[in-house]
Amino acid sequence: MSAGPRFLTLPDVAEILNTSLAQVTALVRRGELRALKLGGRGQWRVETTELEAFIQRMYAETQQSLQQPGAGEGAARSQPAEPADDVSAEQPPAR
Repeated sequence: MSAGPRFLTLPDVAEILNTSLAQVTALVRRGELRALKLGGRGQWRVETTELEAFIQRMYAETQQSLQQPGAGEGAARSQPAEPADDVSAEQPPAR
């Protein structure tokens, strides 16, 4: 027997990934996270092996994007910031 259930609900997946149910639902609907829909009420389930495969793909994609020049979060921050106001120029003249 396995240590846990074979299938997880989308709220379970959201908790495991520490993200929102809306984000997990979007991943499923875009086909990024494989899931199956059960019954007429459309209850989604994600197999634990599919969740692990998704996590491994995200690690690989993250690693690849970090190896590209100018990629990652630092790229957005590397743009020059707005020039700061010179506070010393705003001081009133000495009496």
